[in-house]
Amino acid sequence: MGLAKVLADSGKATEAIEMYQRVIKILKSSRGKEDDVLVLPLCELGNLLVQQGKTSDAECTFSRVVDIFINSYGEKDRRVGMAMCYLAKVKCMEGNVNEAIDLYKSAIQIIRDSKTMSLDSEFMMKMRVELAELLHAVGRGEEGRILLEECLSITTKCKGNDDPSLVPHLVNLATSYSRFKNYAEAERLLRISLQIMKKNVAPDDPSITFPMLDLAVTLFSLHRDEEAERLAMDVLGLREKAFGKDSVPVGEALDCLVSIQTRMEKDESVLLCQLKRVLKIQEKAFGSDSEEVMETLTKMVHFMNKMGIKDEKYPLQRRLSELINIHEQKAIY
Repeated sequence: MGLAKVLADSGKATEAIEMYQRVIKILKSSRGKEDDVLVLPLCELGNLLVQQGKTSDAECTFSRVVDIFINSYGEKDRRVGMAMCYLAKVKCMEGNVNEAIDLYKSAIQIIRDSKTMSLDSEFMMKMRVELAELLHAVGRGEEGRILLEECLSITTKCKGNDDPSLVPHLVNLATSYSRFKNYAEAERLLRISLQIMKKNVAPDDPSITFPMLDLAVTLFSLHRDEEAERLAMDVLGLREKAFGKDSVPVGEALDCLVSIQTRMEKDESVLLCQLKRVLKIQEKAFGSDSEEVMETLTKMVHFMNKMGIKDEKYPLQRRLSELINIHEQKAIY
């Protein structure tokens, strides 16, 4: 086991997988195939298989863990629920989203009924949020929102109304409402999250910029462009100071600001310069062939068309066409 872990930590995944498989074979022959001593090497093996993209093998491995826990401790044991959550993640990677949802639901119910883990534990909160995200992804947003509201309610009850741990749940819930175009409720939740943060962190703390930018986007959706612009500019200033002018968070804020100012019909030459900054940041962070770069190039070509800039536009347009073809091919395969 120790050697397998060293191999894994050294980046020698193939050798580590073979070593864990040897350990499992030895333990099976000496302790039997249902002994819970197998759980640790099976979990380590499953995680390595996931890292290597061998999700089908990982699914079989975590299924064995679930079966061992059921045989050892019964179907209602907390450990069964926790193992089912890991299996659900792999099912999701395999594309079996509905199976993953059913597993998450069963797992959360088992852990809750076992009463051996607090409702506000980090693990339980994480599982609820992951399940909510899956439900939203398959169009079952109302079910997902109920889970997010449960997270908020439990945290409020355990931590109080002004604890910063409420903020992620408020933001998640606001995102859910925004997906269903209930921007007024999203705004209300985001303003509450900002009030909580202002009570708990310094005014220039960069963490405050994340709900601020979400609020700017929400206000933009409500066509309150001037308010949205002020917030986006505040976010940009704070992020430039905290993360540096060429950082990804700055690029995100700039991109948002460009969208707002475009509708406000601000100077197109200024907007184009801002997009050039965004492009530079994205190329460095995500690669020159990324989807983010493709989206920014689309915006730049649009502005150049409007401004009649031909010489600079043509090479960008060729590059954009190439990127579109690359991503269409990826979608096919």
